[in-house]
Amino acid sequence: MSFENSIIKPQKTKILNYINVFRGLAILLIIMGHTMQFGKNDSLAHIVNCEIICGGTALFIFISGFLFQHLSYKYEFKNYMKKKWTNVVMPYLITSIPGLVFCLYCPAAYKNAFMGLNPFIQVLALLTIGRVHNIPTWFIPMIVIFFIFSWVFIKLEKKGVLYKFLPLLFLITIVVPRGVAEYESTLGLSYIAKYYIYVKYILLNFVHFLSLYVFGMYCSANKNIIDKFYDNRLVLWFLMILCSGIDILLQYKYNYSNYTISKIFLTMLTVAYLKHYDEFILSHKKINKTLDFIAKYSFGLFFVHWYWFFIYNQIFHLPTVAPLVNGDYILTFGVISMRFFFVALISLLSLFITKTILLKINKNINTREFLGL
Repeated sequence: MSFENSIIKPQKTKILNYINVFRGLAILLIIMGHTMQFGKNDSLAHIVNCEIICGGTALFIFISGFLFQHLSYKYEFKNYMKKKWTNVVMPYLITSIPGLVFCLYCPAAYKNAFMGLNPFIQVLALLTIGRVHNIPTWFIPMIVIFFIFSWVFIKLEKKGVLYKFLPLLFLITIVVPRGVAEYESTLGLSYIAKYYIYVKYILLNFVHFLSLYVFGMYCSANKNIIDKFYDNRLVLWFLMILCSGIDILLQYKYNYSNYTISKIFLTMLTVAYLKHYDEFILSHKKINKTLDFIAKYSFGLFFVHWYWFFIYNQIFHLPTVAPLVNGDYILTFGVISMRFFFVALISLLSLFITKTILLKINKNINTREFLGL
């Protein structure tokens, strides 16, 4: 069956529950990837740890593509861009304020690569790259590129050719690794050189993750394929573990890693299990309500969790990557788990309180413009 002939055009009215739940799980994996790293850099323990918990962005990109296609029946470029400005860019700008304050008033502790630059120019630079003032929000400049080219995706899909590029796009994901833009790599460089590194990082990630976005669109247009993922789940489990093992070996021997490959299979497995057990989840009201709550707050969690992560590390004098405590893996797991739960819960609580206050001030206010929820 050809890609174009297999496309299903259902009547779409709302976000599917299994995708909504997936969105909540994806943000938890992203928070885990930031808060639960441990071990000495380049050690086997650290490499295995990162292979398991890092790379959650792939799931988020898949969901973005899935939802874009799912709602594409009402696509109109001008209105689409207006909504993205309101629901994505505006909350990004507003939630950037704490990060900008940290960058300006404690630049060394916050690892601000642009410290010393004129504050006004510094703010403009930081907002356009995202990576420095709020580490996870490099995603926003990158996803804006997807927004700008949305009309291309729609046009290619209507012509029945978009999904024919998937094999090539997956190959690109394999051979073009994610960009690298760490604070340490910018030391001693000019401000222009530093800015170039971060811009290159965003563009490389756009190319790297393009396959996941289009794959998300494909799965949305062909939702029956998700059932086939479940039917072949043992094969997918084998491929995910195999790719993880190869990635660990490449990282340990040759300092090359590509977490995204194994996360492609994790994405397929997660969406397959969630769709298969969707009725079960819906029938258990408390479970579904909890997962729905996390999903609704997922974008807000994405925006604020790094701030609480930074504050937690400052209070307990922990580095971003926690050290192995006295060679004890169980004790270390307890330390990083505590950090994960604190960051996740305090982020949820701070968002809930802020949203409640905003609605008290004005019950008609659109909190999505401020918090992304």
